[in-house]
Amino acid sequence: MRRTALLAGVAATALLLTACSSNDGGSTSTADKDMTAEINYAFWDATQEAAIDTIIAEFNEEYPNITVKKDVTPYSEFFGKLQTQASSDTLPDVFWMNGPNFQLYASNDKLEPVTDAVDPANYPQALNDLYSFDGTQYGVPKDYDTVAVFYNKALFDQAGVEYPTEGWTWDEFHEKAKAISDALKADGVYGTVNGLSGGQEVYYNTILQAGGEVISADSTTSGYDSPEAIEGLQFVADLIADGSAPTLQQLSDTPQNVWFVNGKSAMFWSGTWSNAELRESAIVDDIEVAPLPKNEQEATVIHGLANVVAKSSKNKAAALAFQEFLASERAAVIQAEAGAALPAYTGTQTAFIESAPYNLQVFLDEAENSSFPYPVSKNTAAWNQLENELLPAAFSGERPVADVAKELAEKMNEALAEENE
Repeated sequence: MRRTALLAGVAATALLLTACSSNDGGSTSTADKDMTAEINYAFWDATQEAAIDTIIAEFNEEYPNITVKKDVTPYSEFFGKLQTQASSDTLPDVFWMNGPNFQLYASNDKLEPVTDAVDPANYPQALNDLYSFDGTQYGVPKDYDTVAVFYNKALFDQAGVEYPTEGWTWDEFHEKAKAISDALKADGVYGTVNGLSGGQEVYYNTILQAGGEVISADSTTSGYDSPEAIEGLQFVADLIADGSAPTLQQLSDTPQNVWFVNGKSAMFWSGTWSNAELRESAIVDDIEVAPLPKNEQEATVIHGLANVVAKSSKNKAAALAFQEFLASERAAVIQAEAGAALPAYTGTQTAFIESAPYNLQVFLDEAENSSFPYPVSKNTAAWNQLENELLPAAFSGERPVADVAKELAEKMNEALAEENE
């Protein structure tokens, strides 16, 4: 499932206006194993619910009187709902957080620092840094993901196209996608399908592969108007223009994952979060994984989720105890064995790699060799909204890609200047 967010600017502003400004330091959980409490745990990916049920059951072996109620909200609605709850200090006790939204909540004193019972050394430092603000860590890394190409071997065979190979290029990717679309047009099959309602799955990667950047390293300047970024966006638009990929309207009617699992697309750019769905799909025996194709360089964004506790929780001791259990090696192994996500806890990834018959090692190799930090700033949501307002016109061919990119850069720079005032 996509990890980028499309937040309403009005809602984000409301959160800022209703917030305080101070943060506490870390503390030690004081939960009594016999305490009685009821807490809510909010997340968006229903495919991970079975693993979460097991985690809660094992948590209750230690804390039998703490009831954990699940709150599953579709991703498209999750952060809008969270914004409303934050504005009224009714956030769930424990909930998933992603990189684009983290700083907004941390800087507005909506999150509780992690306790001393959580050892940051168990997680990649990049993820600890992603969920720290002003020197305090608020999120416990849950999992991490890169993006690769899932492909359907049966459709490649049917079209007479050779499988992808390591080190393949944009040109080779495009040639295979177009050849499959042309060969299997009568069956309604496309060469590739790409989710474009956020940048993580496709265009953040192509911008990096072209040598560009979405945002400067100090998070103060947009990179969208550079020739490299424009080249990365143009690559995506060209796939749609010549029929290698479905149109935006077709994607609006049918999500990209559905195209792939229904055998209507031969390739699908996605992350480790798709594993739980794909390994249970009817096409599982035909699936294989290839690294993303390269242009000037090999590149994929790397991102991870975290479990956070609401500062306003009325059962904070119980919430922190649950967060600490979610941070444990045992919880990481449970989600790995379920194929639910690639756990962030160091040394627990093997079970995830072995959870499917296709080569999930590709994602770990990319993380080690060709990954770039996910682009974020203090109010990422503000310019995520601009991306989703403007870029569809570029991808659909309605406007020249360069014109859209330059307008996006100008407006994004205004948003970045505002958040840094």
